[in-house]
Amino acid sequence: MKQLKVLVFSASFGNGHLRAAEAVIEGIRIQEPSATITHLDFGDFLSKPINSMIKSVYGEIINHIPKLWGRFYYRTSMVQPRSISQQFLNKLGRNDFLKYIKTFKPDFIVCTYPTVSSVLAQLRYEKILQIPVVTIITDYTVHSHWVHPGVDRYIVACGEVKNSLQAWGIKAECIHVTGIPVSPKFEETVNRELIFSKLGLKSGIPTFLVMGGSYGILKSANRICRKLVDSKVPVQAIIVCGKNEKLYESLKELSAQGCNPLVRLKYVHNVEELMAVSDLIITKAGGLTVSEALTKRLPLLIFKPIPGQEEENAHFVQKIGAGIVAQTEQELGQLINYFLTYPEEVQKMRDKTATALPGHSTKCAVDEMLRLVKKEMLA
Repeated sequence: MKQLKVLVFSASFGNGHLRAAEAVIEGIRIQEPSATITHLDFGDFLSKPINSMIKSVYGEIINHIPKLWGRFYYRTSMVQPRSISQQFLNKLGRNDFLKYIKTFKPDFIVCTYPTVSSVLAQLRYEKILQIPVVTIITDYTVHSHWVHPGVDRYIVACGEVKNSLQAWGIKAECIHVTGIPVSPKFEETVNRELIFSKLGLKSGIPTFLVMGGSYGILKSANRICRKLVDSKVPVQAIIVCGKNEKLYESLKELSAQGCNPLVRLKYVHNVEELMAVSDLIITKAGGLTVSEALTKRLPLLIFKPIPGQEEENAHFVQKIGAGIVAQTEQELGQLINYFLTYPEEVQKMRDKTATALPGHSTKCAVDEMLRLVKKEMLA
């Protein structure tokens, strides 16, 4: 195959779209080291004031009035692809996209964000765009905004998502169940003893990982960590505070004086290692976090999923038996005590994670992309 040129579009509205895009880029570089890959943020094609406003409003809603986001999500989830509102969205950045694509001349385009996917798919549908469009749905459910007949290939998390797309009229041969692409690092075996040593922890003791996500970082983090460090059943905890300096500093005293070990970390680049040494993750239910945890065979205790796609992701995890949802702090505390008292219940969930995903999601996704390109070249 000739040297490939690939254009990847994601968006920085939450980390999931970005992480899926980065995983695909990693996968393409493994299989096609000479490929030229350009990764663009959809927001860069909007005016700076509009982009900043959208991010700010989205963050405020998710953090402070998540039920409002849930109502918006569900009320728009069945909007038809040919609706007036969708036709409006299909024009956002259209001319700028076309101009850039004509300059870069990619062999195919990968989208991990629905708005840019629908814009490019509409151009493909109108036969204005002659380059294949691959869309990666980054959740375990389908919102109508993802649906467009002009998409050449859909990469999806599970059979339920494929069935939903088919119900919308998307042809089965255009949909491939590979799992949501995660960094190939999550497929690798690691030296758990070495990681425990670097963290100052011991193997053989239940280890709980606490993560909050980009938006809505666990507001109850202090109290959750307090439950863990004060537990009468031995447990050691790791909390990833990300860029939340206030949370990190607030846990300093608890980390120093708790009965059980608590390791607090800022923004990290080794989540796969932290997951590898953990027995349970207490987290939100972003599509990528769920996929990364399931890839590492790590059961999930999901706390107050945000209404909308997170709620649907949480339903998927519960349905397959790989985790459980706590809607209140009291319920969360009870479940923490339960899983520490009955570790065999955690093992049952871990066993379910083993069959939750097809495995090697990024490789399978990239394989399908490369098959599509070869087919296009031969056409």
